[in-house]
Amino acid sequence: MKQRLITALNAAAVFVALLAIWQIILRAFKVPPYMLPSPWAVARAATRRFPLLLNASFLTAEEAGGGLVASILAGVLIALIFAQSRWVRRMLYPYTILLQTVPIVAIAPLILMWVGAGTAAVTLIAFIISLAPIIANTTQGLISVEENLVHLFLMHNASPTQLLFKLRLPHAMPSLFVGIRIASGISVIGAITGELYAGSSRVGEGGLGYSILYASSQLQTDYLFALVLAATALGFSFFFLIMFVEWYFLHRWHESARTPEAE
Repeated sequence: MKQRLITALNAAAVFVALLAIWQIILRAFKVPPYMLPSPWAVARAATRRFPLLLNASFLTAEEAGGGLVASILAGVLIALIFAQSRWVRRMLYPYTILLQTVPIVAIAPLILMWVGAGTAAVTLIAFIISLAPIIANTTQGLISVEENLVHLFLMHNASPTQLLFKLRLPHAMPSLFVGIRIASGISVIGAITGELYAGSSRVGEGGLGYSILYASSQLQTDYLFALVLAATALGFSFFFLIMFVEWYFLHRWHESARTPEAE
């Protein structure tokens, strides 16, 4: 408990120091507010437009969360297929790399044409950008089981289904959560990127990406910074939520999730 308090205090001290540096830069270089607003101006803009900021954050969270959940379901299913056949894995696994190498900004306009503007298109973009880490990490966890354990299960006449769900899948859980942690952050990036292109199906309403585009066009720099900070907070929220779920499922039996106090 004491260690966690020290960590929280250190993080708060770093945050205050960054705010102080921000303010010093403004005063030292006389930066105009339309280029770099003060922390207090950003705080006032966030307070003044808090309902809009909150609605935009919830909409982006819904789109990013939908894409993340869909990528977990699809990624685990694809990884289970890859783990069953080395031939299938060698033939199809390289194509999953395309999900990371193709720039999402290049295919976002195509998705907009195919699906239409709004939540569905943004969720699809978040799904595409989140899928590759799930597939890669889960597949690696499934196929890296120690050979002696596999032979032990086979000696006891374990069926392929038992081998998969009682040995390979539990063994792959830490790797799966690593992939989900990576995907949780980039799902928010994918959702915001999608909103920059797909916009909103309702005029004047949209997520953080749509609001960022609008604030930038209106030179509302203070509100733009507030939106960027909200997007950062949303990404952190997704990441720490996944960390908690990982700890909840793994801390009783896997050393990667054990806390120092438990040891």
